[in-house]
Parts: sequence; structure tokens; C-alpha cells
Amino acid sequence: MPLLYGTTVTLRPVTAEDVGRLEEILRQPEVGHWLPHYEPGQAQREFAGTPGFGAFAIDVQAQLIGGAQYYEEPARDYRHATIDVFLDYAWHGKGLGADTVRTLARHLLYDKGHHRLSISLNAGNDKAVRTYQRVGFRPVGLMRQCERGPDGEWRDAMLLELLKRDLQ
Repeated sequence: MPLLYGTTVTLRPVTAEDVGRLEEILRQPEVGHWLPHYEPGQAQREFAGTPGFGAFAIDVQAQLIGGAQYYEEPARDYRHATIDVFLDYAWHGKGLGADTVRTLARHLLYDKGHHRLSISLNAGNDKAVRTYQRVGFRPVGLMRQCERGPDGEWRDAMLLELLKRDLQ
């Protein structure tokens, strides 16, 4: 995994020492509320190099503030990537989410050769939707009762996509 440099953020490979901190961030109520139920040890599995998945630690000022993941669809006729980003709540509202999404999108579109990216996120997470839209993602539609939240209830998810020409 390469080092990727945004305007403010640095995306770097996740190390074994990062996993505890990433799990801590995912347990923050303001972060975990928007994610499907996260099982103990799931971060270890997801960030440890699962085939088809890529993961980066997000650093700002030499501090680990979050994680960015992607999955690449390998089928030639459907080739694209899906992404996901989460930040420590203390770093929300500073433009770092958009910087991270833009940095990861550039890597996937230009370095890895994808033409399309997508993200599915909780439909009520207006802040995250605006972050993705700032980078050029466009809403595709609502997926009803698509994911189970931490409370066990089914919730709707918004599907957004970005074509290479839309990246801002």
C-alpha cells in the first residue's frame, strides 16, 4: 500500500498497532451511530488485509484520526470500487473527511484505473452525504432497510456514486 497525500491528511497502510485506536474511534457514539453493528475484532479482520479490500489509516499532524477502506470489484465487466471513511468525532467539521475522500478517490481512479466509485451510507447522515457530494459524488437512490444499525433495527441507506469525470 502506498502513502497517499491529501491537502492535510496522509493515508498510510494500517499497522497492527493502529487497530486498537481504530476500534476506539468506531466505538465513539457519534461515529458508531452511523455504522452497521461493528463486532469486536471486526476492525482487526477488515484492516488486516482481506483479499479485495484495501485499508488506510488517516493521519493528521502525526495523529491517527480515522480509517479509509475500499473494496474492488474484480469482474472485468463490472469493475469499480466502493469506499468507506470514518473519522474520530473530535476531528469532524474541519474538512478532513472531504480531503480523505478526494485523496482516496484520486488513488482509485488514477492509480488503480477505476472509472466509477460508490458509497452506501446511512440515509440520515446528512453531514457525510454533504462531504461526499463536495468531492463530486451524486445520489443514485435510497436502499430501503438495507443495513442493521447498532440498535438492531433495519435502516435505509443512501447510495452515492462518482464517475471519474465528476471528481472535484
